[in-house]
Amino acid sequence: MLEIALIYLAAAIVAVPIAKRVGLGSVLGYLIAGILIGPYALAMVGDQTDVMHFAEFGVVMMLFLVGLELQPSRLWTLRHSILGLGGLQVVFTAAVIFASCYWLFAMHWQTALAIGLMLALSSTAIVLQSLEEKG
Repeated sequence: MLEIALIYLAAAIVAVPIAKRVGLGSVLGYLIAGILIGPYALAMVGDQTDVMHFAEFGVVMMLFLVGLELQPSRLWTLRHSILGLGGLQVVFTAAVIFASCYWLFAMHWQTALAIGLMLALSSTAIVLQSLEEKG
């Protein structure tokens, strides 16, 4: 487990500064690092159970950090905007990605829907992190 953690850390240490230097942001740097060390590129990490343990830890840490910065009174004030526009953004993004996967790449509708929903939900986190980094 320690060996895998060191691989993740080394990949992030290399990829994130390169991505920032190119102007992509740290989130895309982490994504590129994961693609490179994953089973379809360099195959440095392949066991799905180990990957899932680290992924769950990452989600927990992200939610913890969100909780630290969250102001309940501000959230309550913006609840209509968040639910309305946020929900609309997720539905629209999922629909566009679903349609692209289904018609352009001829994927089964179940696969296209799963990809659309996954990318729509993660796109918000990527965009927010990128906007925060750019100020």
